[in-house]
Amino acid sequence: MADEGGKQKGLSIFEKYLTVWVILCILGGIFLGKVAPQVATRLDAMAICVRGAPVISIPIAVCLFFMMYPIMVKIDFAEVVRAGKSIKPVGLTLFVNWAVKPFTMYAIALFFLGTLFYGLIGPQAVDHVKMPFGLDLAVGDTYGAGKVIQVGAAKMLEVPLWRSYLAGCILLGIAPCTAMVLVWGYLARGNDGHTLVMVAINSLTMLVLYGPLGGFLLGIGRLPVPWQALLLSIAIYVALPLVAGYLSRRWIIAAKGEVWFKDKFLHFLTPVTIIALLVTLVLLFSFKGEVILSNPLTILWIAVPLFIQTNVIFWLAYGLARLLKLNYSDAAPSAMIGASNHFEVAIATSTMLFGLSSGAALATVVGVLIEVPVMLMLVKICLRTQRWFEP
Repeated sequence: MADEGGKQKGLSIFEKYLTVWVILCILGGIFLGKVAPQVATRLDAMAICVRGAPVISIPIAVCLFFMMYPIMVKIDFAEVVRAGKSIKPVGLTLFVNWAVKPFTMYAIALFFLGTLFYGLIGPQAVDHVKMPFGLDLAVGDTYGAGKVIQVGAAKMLEVPLWRSYLAGCILLGIAPCTAMVLVWGYLARGNDGHTLVMVAINSLTMLVLYGPLGGFLLGIGRLPVPWQALLLSIAIYVALPLVAGYLSRRWIIAAKGEVWFKDKFLHFLTPVTIIALLVTLVLLFSFKGEVILSNPLTILWIAVPLFIQTNVIFWLAYGLARLLKLNYSDAAPSAMIGASNHFEVAIATSTMLFGLSSGAALATVVGVLIEVPVMLMLVKICLRTQRWFEP
């Protein structure tokens, strides 16, 4: 892509081999969970508690902030003002991302996880997730599809495992990509200006729509989340890094100049997001090792609906772009933005709402696992179909 300094770059070593790193983290996390299970447990226990219940894991919050901040600091919100010149591609992207994608993700995940793969996941399989933030329920109470149980010194909500996976898929479906889509757009020879505009617009739109859509779809999926929990999650994992990125960007450019910011500071930050992501994954899989070892096809059951959803959204956006007679350079990134997911936000939200050891968190990680190979496949499709958009 053409980065902010105008220099071309493609996938970095971290991005190019992201799937490999994720697989290594899965293996490393499983190994850690076997040989030193107390490490991840103690780290996750370092939490900010409300009414005696852990709400925010401090180590995970730090990792997730460093996942999000490098993404947000790259955003130039001045580009949003110029979006008025590209009403069709911007309108198409917003329509697909927020009016279609969340609901197709819910429907596809519900069909596969709740029907087709229901017996394979296990009708009796359950997951223990965090107690809903702000609610003081007694042991034995029911909440949505779950039941309050006592696990050690803490209360947990016992829910069907497939519904926990469904929750993770929902959180992926309501988080359009705002980071690596810059790379996909460049590789597909798309309009970098349009891609940058949509990065800014999606970040702002997420502040408004992520909570209501998430609350609505999770409620339908019988895993209701109190609005306070979603609001806190958005504040910590979207708004905080967004504000920090905006303010630090302005301060650094004023102090050191735009060239230094683009060529030095952003170059330094490039691997930070991926490193923070990988550390989080090691901790997550240290909890989920037993689940994966006992049912190694778990990841496949989750990956199938995510793969289908990605392709459905890509072809819908790509087809509509052709009907709207967009240029290829606008059509390609419009389709890529909808197809890809902002897995950093999804992982952050799932760990806060349901816990690091939850099936919901595992489902969001599967989104990371398939992101690179699937998006590279779609890039190749775009390059081979450029002639569809010739006048």
